[in-house]
This record gives sequence, C-alpha cells and structure tokens, in this order.
Amino acid sequence: MSRPVFRFAPSPTGWLHRGHAFSALTAFRACRRSGGVYRLRIEDIDRIRCRPEFERGVLEDLDWLGVSWDGPLLRQSERGAAYEAALERLTTAGLAYRCFRTRREVAEVMTRAPHGDEPVFFGERLPSHEERRRLGDGDPFAWRLDVREALGRVGPLTFLETGEGPEGETGLQVAQSDLAGDIVLARRDIGVAYHLAVVVDDAFQDVSRVVRGRDLFGATSVQRLLQVLLELPEPVYHHHRLLVGPDGKRYAKRDKAETLQAIREHGITPEQLIAELDLD
Repeated sequence: MSRPVFRFAPSPTGWLHRGHAFSALTAFRACRRSGGVYRLRIEDIDRIRCRPEFERGVLEDLDWLGVSWDGPLLRQSERGAAYEAALERLTTAGLAYRCFRTRREVAEVMTRAPHGDEPVFFGERLPSHEERRRLGDGDPFAWRLDVREALGRVGPLTFLETGEGPEGETGLQVAQSDLAGDIVLARRDIGVAYHLAVVVDDAFQDVSRVVRGRDLFGATSVQRLLQVLLELPEPVYHHHRLLVGPDGKRYAKRDKAETLQAIREHGITPEQLIAELDLD
C-alpha cells in the first residue's frame, strides 16, 4: 500500500498569518500520523503580486513552526510547459474556447447556474470567421472551459470529503461542477489560471490527500471535472475550519492580518502559537 501524499501550497503574495499556520500544521500533523509524504508547492503564477521576499518568508515561517517537507520544493512559475500541454489537450478535445468578452461584458451577461445562489458566466463560441477576425485584430481573449459540453461527456461526478464543507458537508459528495460557470483556464495577463494549475500539479506531485480551508470547498467540484477530463488521479479532500480574529472575520492577507513574522518578533514561541491555534 502506497504512502498518502499531502501538500501545502501557499501563494507568495504576502506574509503568512495564523490561518496559514493552521492549515500547514493541520496537513502536516495528519501526514505524520499516517506515515505519509508532505510536499511543498509555491503557487507563484501571479506574476504581478508574487515576490521573492514573500517566498523566503514562507520558508522561514515553516521552519519556525517545525514544518518540514519531503522532496524538492515545486514552483508553479517553472511549470509553464505542463500547463500549456494540459490546455492544449482541452482545446484539441473541443472542451475549451476563446472568450473575447471584457470583464464588464461578462458581468452584464452572467446568469444563475442550476441550484446556484450566485450568478455565473456561461459563454459561447464565436463563428470561426469572427474568431479569425478578432485574432487578426489582436483582441485579447481568455481560454474558458465549456462546462456544459464537458459535463455532457463525463456525466455525474463525486468526491470524498473527510472534513466538512461550509454547510457541514461530509462523506461522498456529488460534484456541482456547473456552479462556477465557464471558468477561465488561461489569460494573457495572468497565464494559466488557478484551477488548471492546481490539478496538474497535484497529479505531478502524486498528491492523494488535499487538506485546505473550507473557503475552497466550492473549488473542488470544478477541479474534479478537470481531473476527469485530463485523466488525472482523484485525491481525497479534507476541508477544515477557518480561523477568525477578534472581529469575527477570517484571517486574510488583504485585511493585513498579523503575520507570523510579527508574532515571532513579539517573542511568542512556536509552542505558544500552536497551543493558541487549538488544532483539530
């Protein structure tokens, strides 16, 4: 029986905070209890916001917390060829299309997905002559997944949840892959998008246990769809609770949550922080 493979995959777009520590330690402890393998992936595909000093901060913070990883560190910025190959496979299969709509135009035509609470975007393929004209004019576009076409080919999908989603979802779940609409797979300004990169890299790193916060529970359905379309392995998912601050809001970089770096500078020890986190 092969050893389970876990991963921690932060984005170096800012300094890590308590929420990151909770997630990294939750996966690390589950990994060590099961005799598994722990991978580290730096999700640095955001060329604008990712910075080398933030990556160095990730490594310093994990070392301070006592979190070690197995094998080499993987950087998404070095994985472009793998993402391009996955995108080409989807386009060749007729499962992705060029969308020339601007963000404003997308917002104007968003509709509700079946059983969805939030409006989402379902696009359309341009006639070939119109697409050629737009390309010839140099108009920007995004590659989007044709979700309805994809679901028509693969049928119903499920995934195993060993933690809990936002509404207490646990056990075998029916994937609702259309709730995100026709997701962006790649765009000129950002390159490959999150969903495509993460499924390609989880497969490359042999990840079999995905441990992450409940805020990403909704991402699981569309990632399961991409895994099936690309014939990639299916991990088991475990979504954990989100830490909240004194104001009742979850810790977030954009809200300038107190960083692990600042916590260290205040003289707090790793043991004190871990006790405070009250890990599951």
